Amino acid sequence: MASVKMLAIAGSAVILSLNAAGAADLGLPFAPAPVVEYSGWYLRGDIGFTNQRVKSPKYDWGTLAPPASVQRISKEFETGGLFGLGIGYQFNSWLRADVTGEYRTASTFHGYEINTFGTTLFPEHNTLIKTEWVALANVYADLGTWWCVTPFVGFGVGMSNVRLSGFEDIVVGSLNPGVAGNLINANNSAAADAKWNLAWAVHAGLAYKVTPNFEIELAYRYLHLGDGKTGTITGFDGTYQGAGYALDDIYSHDVKIGVRWLLSPEPAVPAVPLITKG
Repeated sequence: MASVKMLAIAGSAVILSLNAAGAADLGLPFAPAPVVEYSGWYLRGDIGFTNQRVKSPKYDWGTLAPPASVQRISKEFETGGLFGLGIGYQFNSWLRADVTGEYRTASTFHGYEINTFGTTLFPEHNTLIKTEWVALANVYADLGTWWCVTPFVGFGVGMSNVRLSGFEDIVVGSLNPGVAGNLINANNSAAADAKWNLAWAVHAGLAYKVTPNFEIELAYRYLHLGDGKTGTITGFDGTYQGAGYALDDIYSHDVKIGVRWLLSPEPAVPAVPLITKG
């Protein structure tokens, strides 16, 4: 009796093996599809626009006595553009990294504040032009693909070179508030200057696979750029008016459109024949 059971078990195992082999030959679901992990180098390019902010614009008075109080009314940038290039590596289906270089076009800063010196009020309109070069090393996690669309998140760190130029400080203040006709007008300027900073970024977006080796991205990025400062401030008559105008903690909410080209096409999954010869 025991030998009959062993014979039945052995026969069942042979039948299952034959069925699995036949299913693989016929392309039936029983045969698992081979898994292909792709890796390779890619080139990328990006364009976009910037929505920039600054936490603390301030006038560096240097050797001069600072005002008794400062009332900051407004601080805002005009929208600028960005253009970037990079090279990266796709490690597998979900992890990739790249190094990017980027130029951020001129964006004009407008600030308005009221400085108080004793009983004198100085409403000051400050303007300057800001540009940057940014280099980042980035790493991304691709979160899966549905209908050729892949959401992703990422983080980057690198350096920024913030250049401030074209500074103007236009002042119209009442020497004695409440006394009509007692006004002072002044126009100060500053030399251009640039500063290197630690920069970092957080990425999120969607990638669409157009072909096996070409993808388009729509992405949002938070980018912290660091600080910037002008050169020495002088009056219209050449007199010293301060050590410079500073922008501390500059950051930006960027929207980008990018493209990625794989340097070697993604290998196709080998097809399983429906009918075998034999």
